[in-house]
Amino acid sequence: MRQTPNEADPMKLSDSVFLITGGSSGLGAATARMALDAGARVVIADLAPPRDGLIAPPDAERVAHVPTNVADEASAQAAIDETLRRFGRLDVLVNAAGIGPAEKIHGKNGPHRLDSFTRTVQVNLIGTFNMMRLAVAAMTMSSADGAAHPDRSGDAHASRGVIVNTASVAAFDGQIGQAAYAASKGGVVAMTLPAARELARDRIRVMTIAPGIFETPLLLGLPQDVQDSLGRSVPHPARLGRPAEFAALVRSIVENDYLNGEVIRLDGGIRMAAR
Repeated sequence: MRQTPNEADPMKLSDSVFLITGGSSGLGAATARMALDAGARVVIADLAPPRDGLIAPPDAERVAHVPTNVADEASAQAAIDETLRRFGRLDVLVNAAGIGPAEKIHGKNGPHRLDSFTRTVQVNLIGTFNMMRLAVAAMTMSSADGAAHPDRSGDAHASRGVIVNTASVAAFDGQIGQAAYAASKGGVVAMTLPAARELARDRIRVMTIAPGIFETPLLLGLPQDVQDSLGRSVPHPARLGRPAEFAALVRSIVENDYLNGEVIRLDGGIRMAAR
């Protein structure tokens, strides 16, 4: 079918370059695997090396790992620079790096430690913003240099880049002991629309996913009966979310050019109780 001038070509993952923070495990690793399976090129920005089996020998030319502290300006810039050096441009940033300590504001050991609150905000919120601001510069530079996404150069409305940030249902339903985590993820949620509005002039879309209870390394380390209990608390399907489902939503966001400025809960309909 012939395309009209108002119809935008979807961004093809097979022609895209991804930078994924926290891409060595959990949700980030699933996203990296999805992108590689789709034919994309991927830079994993994570302090830890990729988990065993994530990078198969056939992927070696299409993937790189850069040890990255997302909250440090120089470290984050190094990840961006390596992406441009290795693959020539940046199309998609997925911010999946994060930490989730549990601590009460007034617990049996006294007041919430200020340094743990600060570190949570530093990694989850400031780290997300740090990577986003630097990625935008790289995405616009790639387009200005004529290295724009090859299948979209003739479409005046097509996105030059996509940013997918990761929040949490804790941003809306924070539980007791999650003051720091909920505050940091709430900041990511609040940042979504103003960022999308500002970056519209550069044709860069900004979306946020707010996952519920997922099969991350932290949860999989809990006893099986605890995992089963958590899964039963989800309305439907009554189980933990699978990282591949998070990755599938990232793919849908990248490929659907009309998704912008929104936060999508990916949680099976759960609304977290107070504890």
